[in-house]
Amino acid sequence: MTLQVSLPSDHLSNIPLGASSPLELEPSSLRPPCKASERIFLWRGVNSPPASTIANPVICHIASLANRASLRDTGSYGAGLRKFHLFCDIFSISESERLPASFELLHSFALWAVTDPISVARKYLSAVRAWHIAQGWQPPLSDTHHSRINWSLRGLENLQGSRRKPLRPPITLPMLTALKATLTLSDPFDACVWAMASCAFFGMMRFGEVSVTSRAAFSPSKHLSRADAFFSTDLRGSPYARLDLPSAKTARAGETQSVFLNEQGDLCPLAALRNLADVVPALGVDPLFSWRDSKGDTRPMAKARAMERINSILIGWGWGTSFGHSFRIGGASFYLAKKVDPEIVRIAGRWKSLAYETYIRAFEQISSQHLANASSR
Repeated sequence: MTLQVSLPSDHLSNIPLGASSPLELEPSSLRPPCKASERIFLWRGVNSPPASTIANPVICHIASLANRASLRDTGSYGAGLRKFHLFCDIFSISESERLPASFELLHSFALWAVTDPISVARKYLSAVRAWHIAQGWQPPLSDTHHSRINWSLRGLENLQGSRRKPLRPPITLPMLTALKATLTLSDPFDACVWAMASCAFFGMMRFGEVSVTSRAAFSPSKHLSRADAFFSTDLRGSPYARLDLPSAKTARAGETQSVFLNEQGDLCPLAALRNLADVVPALGVDPLFSWRDSKGDTRPMAKARAMERINSILIGWGWGTSFGHSFRIGGASFYLAKKVDPEIVRIAGRWKSLAYETYIRAFEQISSQHLANASSR
């Protein structure tokens, strides 16, 4: 029986075509359009700063000239200030809390900003400090505050170790919705891309686990085959799919790790897998995530080609470039935002700990209780 998956007519009501990028600031009269070098002078707050000179127009004018001339490279500060307001928009920080900014707010900003290199995060703080002074406020951070923030940044730097690339931005639910709406699910290539995206997101999978580096690289001993996918129901009668990975980054040699997928409304990975099976029939030994070319040959999906298709869609919708790991990060972020127990997220995402082997044996039969239909809640 063919399973047809269709989106309701208003499925994109929250994602209008041509919508602003999530990296764009919310419009505000406090932040008029201007050159980056002018932002620390022209972008203002709702609070009035304390007086810093006597109320004499000549003195005030001289103070204004001195203020403008005190910095030479204000363009880089403008970029950091924009980043600060982007953070405030994302976390719904009121205008009155932005200027002057508290230690708690700036500490949080620094922790969030380390998705960029840590040295850049420190420059962002310098930009916010310069903005405070240019707007007539005292520097927002004391030496003690700087010591505490540097302590956190140093710890994050140690955790990142020799990481050369910044942390990847997450795929979000609106991005996933836009992706499905744009792909042609009856097309073999697009059906495969959608199944990969949905499974990687809701299964918190590394993108290398749903793709191959090249057509010739596919190996049943390393990559998912059709025979590695199982559909069943758990103790509550809820449907789920299990993907048995022949090899995984955190698995020992010869050890199989399992990914559990549950129903997720319109973006359901189970429906995506069934659609892929209908559009691209294949044998058990064939790649799970495969498509058929114009000659009718079954081909494994190469990571570069899948990401090229995905990014062409996301960029068209106004988002920037995403990466393979963005799906794993996005899925984990999504579940945590829905208040799924972090331990459940850790187990489902196969992050290692001493308790991993104990919990995983029972997880298959209770996964739907925690993860199913989270996208509809």
